Amino acid sequence: MSKAARQKTILELLHRGPIESQEELQGVLAKRGFDVGQATLSRDIRELGLMKTYDGYVAGSGVSPGEPVLPSVSRLVREFVLEVRLAQNLLVLKTSVGSAQPVAAAMDAEDWPEVVGTLAGDDTILVISQDNKTAHQLARRIEGMLA
Repeated sequence: MSKAARQKTILELLHRGPIESQEELQGVLAKRGFDVGQATLSRDIRELGLMKTYDGYVAGSGVSPGEPVLPSVSRLVREFVLEVRLAQNLLVLKTSVGSAQPVAAAMDAEDWPEVVGTLAGDDTILVISQDNKTAHQLARRIEGMLA
């Protein structure tokens, strides 16, 4: 399951009431089909702006389960992607310096069927598709966001 789905589930759980510990949260998520490690859970807690109170973890103010955790992928692509290069079933996206990782994370969170995975450096993202056809479809989708 995707990062966005996991984080949405965390917020939904916390809107029902505080959760005492990371271990308890990890157990509840496991029952809902999310196999998540402690490092990932800590990262989710930080990204979601959760607060640790006397009663346990609670959602920070202004955060609701319907809100996206990352800016939309179309916004990130529009702002940071400079070029799309196609090489068979691979796409190479050139971004402005320091922007590749947030763009790749947003793409991963979208859970697009054309994307097998992404690998991000500082200003370059490698996007892997199943085959040439899906890579072409994905290139058109991303180029459409740039227009």
